[in-house]
Amino acid sequence: MTNIVLFGKPGAGKGTQAEFLKKKYKLTHISTGDVFRYNLKNDTELGKQARVYMDAGDLVPDELTTKMLIDEVNKHPETNGILFDGYPRTISQAEALDAFLATIGSKVAATIALEADDEILIQRLLERGKTSGRIDDQDEEKIRNRYQEYNEKTAPLMEYYQGQGKFHSVSGIGSIAEITERVSKVIDNL
Repeated sequence: MTNIVLFGKPGAGKGTQAEFLKKKYKLTHISTGDVFRYNLKNDTELGKQARVYMDAGDLVPDELTTKMLIDEVNKHPETNGILFDGYPRTISQAEALDAFLATIGSKVAATIALEADDEILIQRLLERGKTSGRIDDQDEEKIRNRYQEYNEKTAPLMEYYQGQGKFHSVSGIGSIAEITERVSKVIDNL
């Protein structure tokens, strides 16, 4: 299994790249947001537990988020690999992912961070917000808050994966095809 963790601030192009990469490399794309929405919409046991935290305005604990992701991975035993999008977001989630993958004889092959200047990304999101209807993409202050959270919680993961020799930074500026080519070079050299 070739497991890839895709990093990047909101607007960096993770979702767009995930669409190309899952087809090109026949990977299973697992988005944390999609997994949460599925569990909440279908009122699964894990969804019910998550809703308690969310309704209280609290973050869902790492352990619960990890359980949801593990359930999703287990739905795809025949996959060539997983493309993780939005997970892990903390060091404890990364450690839990490593431990789980080890139990199924696998590991994270690489983490790829799509890098771009904040001001460019903010403009991307504001443009996306005009057509997507996403409230959080229409307010510059909310976007900057999301970036602050990313820097505080997700950025330390870069150091974690650098320590394992698995971290790759790729410019997220340019055409979709150019960015896909950069990301593909990383994967092709694993």
